[in-house]
Amino acid sequence: KDGYALAKANADSQYKIDKKACDSLSANAKNVCGAQAKGKESVAKADAQAAYEDTPKARENARFALAKANYDIAIEMCDDHAGNPKDVCVKEAKSGLVKGKADAKVDRVAADTRQDGAAKRADARADANADKRDAEFKVAVEKCDDLAGAAKDACVSGAKVQFGKS
Repeated sequence: KDGYALAKANADSQYKIDKKACDSLSANAKNVCGAQAKGKESVAKADAQAAYEDTPKARENARFALAKANYDIAIEMCDDHAGNPKDVCVKEAKSGLVKGKADAKVDRVAADTRQDGAAKRADARADANADKRDAEFKVAVEKCDDLAGAAKDACVSGAKVQFGKS
């Protein structure tokens, strides 16, 4: 328990140091730096809790905290873009979050069901893969928005074929 409390205190201290380092920056670079500092803190705290509790759910939460931190940073970085490139950037960030969350869930289910066999793990993997493919499909369709007419139609059709959509 002492190690857990120390890890949380260290995460808070490191956040304050990292946040102060962002003060010299301006505009979106400052926002990105702040998101990185906050993400680093939340991941450190989630990792500490996962180590302390040592449960599959706590480990899932730690992996989700990492995915969420990466998402928050990516969203801030997307602010440097405009128009369709920004839309694509946001979709890619959301896709990364969905993938991270899905992978964390698969690992938790696998840990929870070691005695229950492969069936539940296979179901969890199938659900996760479906979520990932949906997210990747949305990114592919968003990339098509830069095109017009027949080229856009062909792009969308290609994405549908690639990701098994009808």
